[in-house]
Amino acid sequence: MTTPRRLLLVNGPNLNLLGVREPEVYGTATLADVERIAADAARARGFEMRAVQSNHEGVLLDAIHAAREDCAGIVINPGGLTHTSVVLRDALSGVALPVAEVHISDISKREPFRQHSYVADVALVHVMGEGVHGYATAVERLIDVITGQADG
Repeated sequence: MTTPRRLLLVNGPNLNLLGVREPEVYGTATLADVERIAADAARARGFEMRAVQSNHEGVLLDAIHAAREDCAGIVINPGGLTHTSVVLRDALSGVALPVAEVHISDISKREPFRQHSYVADVALVHVMGEGVHGYATAVERLIDVITGQADG
């Protein structure tokens, strides 16, 4: 069986408010901008991108589960679920696809409650603090893992 050339892009709660919510932290780019940046990075490497954003954890879980059928990996910004959701972490672990975790801000330099990520131990790629362009970095590094081009 050949590896599918599609990635799932998952954006969690409140990321639909990009461009309006706390622009001093998250910038002025919108969710549509983020999805375009990620899709362009994937397309440049011969991959497709399917994107999902929801404020409802179950919708995200269902999308992650479905990715087993036709995706080679998952790029995820879990939003606030980063710090609270064991079930999201377990879904990512359970589908056994390579995962890239991306955050617009550097969560290691944010409030103490934002510094822990339940996703960190299941993600092979971590990108923080690069703004929305970090999505392109995450896509490129994940594709390197998938295609065996990753360093080390």
